[in-house]
Parts: sequence; C-alpha cells; structure tokens
Amino acid sequence: MHATKALEEADRLMTVCNSCRYCEGLCAVFPAMEMRRAFTDGDLNYLANLCHSCGACYTDCQFSPPHEFNVNVPQTLAKVRNDSYKFYVWPRALAPIFERNGLAISLIAALSVGLFFFGLMAINDPAVMFGVQTGPGAFYRIMSHNAMAGVFGAAFFYAIAAMIMGFRMFWRDIGETRETLTNSVSVWQAMKDTMALRYLDGGGPGCFNEDDRPTDRRRLYHHLTFYGFFLCLAATSTATLYHYLLGMQAPYPWYDLPVVLGTLGGIGLVIGPAGLMWAKVKRDPALRDENGRSMEMAFTAMLFLVSLTGLLLLVLRATPAMGTVLALHMGFVFGFFITMPYSKFVHGIYRFGALIRYAKERRALHEPTPSKARALGVPDAKAGI
Repeated sequence: MHATKALEEADRLMTVCNSCRYCEGLCAVFPAMEMRRAFTDGDLNYLANLCHSCGACYTDCQFSPPHEFNVNVPQTLAKVRNDSYKFYVWPRALAPIFERNGLAISLIAALSVGLFFFGLMAINDPAVMFGVQTGPGAFYRIMSHNAMAGVFGAAFFYAIAAMIMGFRMFWRDIGETRETLTNSVSVWQAMKDTMALRYLDGGGPGCFNEDDRPTDRRRLYHHLTFYGFFLCLAATSTATLYHYLLGMQAPYPWYDLPVVLGTLGGIGLVIGPAGLMWAKVKRDPALRDENGRSMEMAFTAMLFLVSLTGLLLLVLRATPAMGTVLALHMGFVFGFFITMPYSKFVHGIYRFGALIRYAKERRALHEPTPSKARALGVPDAKAGI
C-alpha cells in the first residue's frame, strides 16, 4: 500500500516495465528499476527524481496510450516527483501555500519587497534615490551595505537551511546514509552526469517535448540555466571577496571579473529560463503533470526576472533610474531566496542525490560477489532478473 495514488500507479508501471525492459538503454531510471523486485515509496521517489523527463520511454513504449496497459512513465513519475517536493518540504506547514499558486505568491512577495525597499530608500533621501550615483559605493549611498547583507543574508541562509532539512528527509526516505555522501567516487560520477546533463538526451537523439521528433533544445536551455546560475553565484562570491578582502566596493568596471561573470551568467539566465518556459507551454500534455506547472513556472519565472532586472541594473547604473531598478532587483532576489525551498529549485538537489545513489548502485552491481553489493546497501540485482 502506497501513500498516494501516483505512487500506486508508479508501482504498477515499474512492475510492467520490469517485465519488458525494452527501455533499459534510454536513461538511468530503468537500470535502477531492474535492481528491484518490489518498490517502496522511497524507491519510487528515488526513481522519480532520477528521471529527467526526456519523454523517450513514452515514445518508444509499445504499451503507451491508447494501449490498455496505459503505460505513461514520464507523466506518472512527474506526478510522483512533484508530490515528493511537497512531501519533503520544511517546514511542512508551508507546502500547501505553493501547491497551486506558486507563481502568483512568488511575484507578489517579490514586488511587495521591492516596493518596500523603493519606499524606504525614497523617503530616506529622495535626492540620492533619484539622482545619478557613480563610482565605488554608489549602490550603498541608496541602501547601506550592512542593511543589504543583513536582509539578503538572512533570506539566503533560511533557504539553505530549509533545503538541507528537505534533502535530509529525502535521503532518509530512499534508504541512504551519510556514508554514501562521503563516497568520493559516487559523488564525482554524479557531478559529471549532472554537469553534462547526461540523461537528458533521450538515449541519444534528444528530448521528446512537443511531438515524436527529438531535439536538443530543452537540453540547451537547461545548460544555459544551470551554468548561468553558477556564473552568477561565482560573480557574487567574487564581489564578496573584493569587498571584504580587498576593500573594493561595488559597482565595478564592466571589464572586472564580477561584472564579466555576472553578465555572462545573466544572459544565460535570461535565455535559458525563457526557453524552458516556452518548452513547458509547448510540451505534449500527455507528458506533463498539470498540477505541478505552477511550481515549475514560479521557479523559472523568478530566475528570469532576477536576471533581467540584474542586467537592467548594469545598463542603467549610471542613470537616475538606478535606485528604482535596484529596489526592483532586490525585491526579486529576496523573493527568489524565500521561495527557493518551495519551488522546483529543489529538484536539482534531489536529482543530484538520486544520481549519487545510482552511481553507488551501479558500482555495486559490478562487484564480484553479492556480499559486497549488500554491504553497499544495494539489492542483489541477479535476484530480480
């Protein structure tokens, strides 16, 4: 007996797929499935977060609708995956808030905070707020560095703490321990798979998003979003080192490292999320979970708006519009931070954890004796064949 209908359906499909095994070469889900004879809720949540939703198994399956077996793995695992985000959320009381109104709540939170900053800075000194500020420390004439660091630091560390607690529940539920996270070989393999988006290629030809013609566009948009995010993170980290270690205050010249990294990352985080939102709109309804779209769109839209306002701030930072754009940008950054643990941002964390577990299981599968596999906590694969 499973906790939800989606988990029950996933169990049925994995049982059918385990008998067929036609799709075992498409991605990591099916080899991981074949290592099991029965599926707990934790196993199914693990497989769902291991799935990259490329759609290849739906297109290739001889039992997909309208066949009476009604095997639709991408849609079913998407439902399980979206349910898992709510199941592992911390604190649990906040999960229903973002279930169906994630985008609206994220935008309202961001715009409210931006309006608050705008009013606070405008009342404090209108001449500075609406004047032209240039040179080192220009941003901090409008709002002090300590105030920025305090407000955004608190929001950021709250988001990190909430996501750590969520991942802790996920990790325990799929039956893993701390020792797996310290296995450098498995972690390194998961990092390589993540950075290459290895399983987002539909087994080779690409994703099936709109129809039965595979393309690499969705993979490209994911890459732009993924690397754009880390370039922006690198820009922020570099600027922090500049400020505290070198005593250099923002804004920096256009050719300086924080600006170069931030500009490249910002461009990636405008093109990538825009492409993902368009791909989501065009996605075949048979492949998606309609109940999870709000959560997905909230995360992608917030990334897009944070990046767009950041690039606008770069362009307009030496004009009277800087204060207004700064307030708007800070609002979206704050809104993004506080909604991170309750948006689809967590899917990257759980998927990385699932890839670590899969790397461990795959290594155990090639151990010479079953006892070594059992020592790693992996079921005897031969017993499931």
